Amino acid sequence: MARAIFEYTKTVLKKVSFNVELFCIELEKAVKRLLPYEIEELKIWLDNFTANRPELYKSLAIVK
Repeated sequence: MARAIFEYTKTVLKKVSFNVELFCIELEKAVKRLLPYEIEELKIWLDNFTANRPELYKSLAIVK
């Protein structure tokens, strides 16, 4: 079940990445409901996902 939440979180973040505010809100929700090891995976995923999206860099502070 937990894995499904992680995959769902990535899907939601991809869909709201057009809006920095929404992205930050969804990222905060994700940090609250994911397990610690999933948050570490999410950090790695975020580094790759935001590599070409400089407007989303400030959202990385939420998970660091």
